[in-house]
Amino acid sequence: MFFFYLNRHFLKKLIFNEQLTGHIYIFTYVIYELILLILKWSKRLKTNNEIKNTMKRFLLTLAAAAMILSACGNQKPGNTGNKEVAGAVSNTGETAVSEKLNKTQFVQKVWDYTKSPNDWKYLGTKPAIIDFYADWCGPCKIAGPILEEIGAEYAGKIQVYKVNTDQERELAQVFGITGIPAFLYIPAQGKPTMMSGIGRSKEETKKMFVENIEKYLSVKK
Repeated sequence: MFFFYLNRHFLKKLIFNEQLTGHIYIFTYVIYELILLILKWSKRLKTNNEIKNTMKRFLLTLAAAAMILSACGNQKPGNTGNKEVAGAVSNTGETAVSEKLNKTQFVQKVWDYTKSPNDWKYLGTKPAIIDFYADWCGPCKIAGPILEEIGAEYAGKIQVYKVNTDQERELAQVFGITGIPAFLYIPAQGKPTMMSGIGRSKEETKKMFVENIEKYLSVKK
């Protein structure tokens, strides 16, 4: 009984760790459920038939878990170095115009909230949009390429930044982001405006970006 409780406590602590996200979370949860079943079945098995049936269930569950792990392994993580800038290729095959920011870059280029947490001071010279996203987020994958198109169309007039909320949790917390995709519209002068969500289609989403750029950034093509 103590062994069962110890394992359950450890596994719960593991799967609810904030560092686990997306498919990794699902895979870990499957393993967690699998071990719980094994521990429970080990107390109830009485006949050879029960052992055979249990082993079949075990193998089926293990196969499903392996498929999930394989899917995770095929998704290569992006470069998590200090700088991921324009030059990468987007899903549309076009050259990306956005710049990915980590905390260090954010406080250098956008707002140093560590020095003035209650006083917004934009450090850039051009209006900007910051796309708060995550790799596992479906709507984020839709909005990303559209925002790249917008960035190209407004080249020289606005700056497009991207912040991965899984990698930069502190930045997400600073702005109180609870849902993604979220977009921070930063005018050259004045306070920024946070918006979230996308349109029902690519056309509506692009129209949304254009309207918000004109409204909150006072920029036209």
